[in-house]
Amino acid sequence: MKTRAAFLSLGFACLTLSAAQAAGESTRYTAHLVGTSEVPKTESKGTGDITATYDPSTKRLSWNGSYSGLTGPVTAAHFHGPAKAGENAGVLVPVDAKTSPFSGEATLDDAKAADLSAGTVYFNLHTAANPKGELRGQVEAAR
Repeated sequence: MKTRAAFLSLGFACLTLSAAQAAGESTRYTAHLVGTSEVPKTESKGTGDITATYDPSTKRLSWNGSYSGLTGPVTAAHFHGPAKAGENAGVLVPVDAKTSPFSGEATLDDAKAADLSAGTVYFNLHTAANPKGELRGQVEAAR
């Protein structure tokens, strides 16, 4: 009985999210950035966070983020996808994150917006010591 209730609850949550997106309501996303989420993992002691909001009526993704404890200055930052946690993918949106905190915005095409909604977008920060990425976090809809 509990399984059925959990399934119904999950289904309702999905319908609610889909209805909100269909109605043009903005969706908030978050990611916690750590070295152990990189592929391959890094030994970085740094951490970071990013919050983003996607507005389907304007197709604008806006974000705010911060980080600390990196091995050196940020050389690049990006939203990547489509990829699940543990997988790598190409750059979807470049980000200027040379200083912390950072913010920005970009217009997404339909494919990138679908990747974001599907949870197959991640964010990472690159440094000279970790050119393939020092910190990473999967971008997920906020609960």
